[in-house]
Amino acid sequence: MGQYLPCFKAYDVRGKVPSELNPEIAYAIGRAYGMETKAKSVCIGYDIRLTGPELAEALTRGLNEEGCDVVDLGLIGTEMVYFATAFHGYDGGVMITASHNPPEYNGMKMVRQESRPISGDSGLYDIEAKAHAVLQGEIVAGPGGGSMSKKDCYEDFVQHLLKICSPSELKNFKVLASPGNGAAGLAMEALMPHLPLEVTKMMFEPDGHFPNGVPNPILPESRKPVEDEMKANRYDLGIAWDGDYDRCFLLDENGTFIEGYYIVGLLAQAILVDDPGATIIYDPRLTWNTLEIVEESGGKAVMCKSGHAFIKEKMRAENAVYGGEMSAHHYFRDHWYCDSGMIPMLLVLKLMAKSGKSLGELVGAMIEKFPCSGEINSTVADVKAVLAAVEAKYADGEIDRTDGLSVEFADWRFNLRGSNTEPVIRLNVESRGDRALMEAKTEEILGLVRG
Repeated sequence: MGQYLPCFKAYDVRGKVPSELNPEIAYAIGRAYGMETKAKSVCIGYDIRLTGPELAEALTRGLNEEGCDVVDLGLIGTEMVYFATAFHGYDGGVMITASHNPPEYNGMKMVRQESRPISGDSGLYDIEAKAHAVLQGEIVAGPGGGSMSKKDCYEDFVQHLLKICSPSELKNFKVLASPGNGAAGLAMEALMPHLPLEVTKMMFEPDGHFPNGVPNPILPESRKPVEDEMKANRYDLGIAWDGDYDRCFLLDENGTFIEGYYIVGLLAQAILVDDPGATIIYDPRLTWNTLEIVEESGGKAVMCKSGHAFIKEKMRAENAVYGGEMSAHHYFRDHWYCDSGMIPMLLVLKLMAKSGKSLGELVGAMIEKFPCSGEINSTVADVKAVLAAVEAKYADGEIDRTDGLSVEFADWRFNLRGSNTEPVIRLNVESRGDRALMEAKTEEILGLVRG
């Protein structure tokens, strides 16, 4: 949590509008970003939230006052700020979004040159300190002189996606696509004319009033309309995005939601077909399926603490072609090591076309072989005490502390980790082909965690 301003978190800015984030604070953040990064050109985009434009305007004023030229990208998705910053060679980028938070929230994701993330340890807390000083009147007026221009980057973005996956590698699949009234509808409208797909649109209109609830398809209630439509009519694939579409979620031909864990294995497989021997980054929460697939496909698997700043850094260090988190964040070297909600959809459709198999057939064996609990959250009084108690009970297993507590036995394993932002502990359990064992161990650990 921020030391001076509560909207500053470990990886980004996020808070209630107007109590924790408002135009005055956005202006101060613009000033602080300019001072901290010395950027001369910054692009800004915002998602469907109704407070986006006013925060963007205030942020622009602050940046301009520090002599920074601002390029307004308008209503877009987070990955388009990453794309525009790197592709057009800007010194930085800011996406105004609160992802899947409730409607009264907004926030900012910041990057510097080449879309390198700005998080707590890489400048975000310094920006917070300077913004606080601006708000306190401790920093006087900046040099001024920055300009503002508008740019539509949809066409460039679409061409970038088509380079990663050529339309000639796809088939005329029937696809159900649901942005959940988030920003992904606009990107799909720009992309669809180039693809041989038959797309049925659902909740396509961008709408910051969230008429169908905040789009967060990881929640069963959020994805239920998509599942119902998939089961009522025949589709080859279902896709749902969160509001700023840096995450995409896939449903198979039966309308079954596929856990993000198996999509990591699938994307690793798809990428290693074209790039044998490449390095794949994965997080410690669920691992066995990914490890087996990467090994079978002749790749190299490297584990990394979860969280976008860690994964991006590790990918650059290892020159990894892909990094995947079970939380549906997928990172690509061809996308400046950033996460994308559009590229996974294209790569899965490409693998379906190439293999002649449905998504259900592609992941069916993985799900049987490595059944998992999915991530289960528990609110606890003391995260450290719970972790210590669980570690003491399972001390005879093989222990790894890359990210929270991972314990491995011959036929099952688990990961338990505290949240960065709240008194919540997250559990993931998997087994080798034994669903009953996985379920029993999940109950056993939850009993310990919830006391």
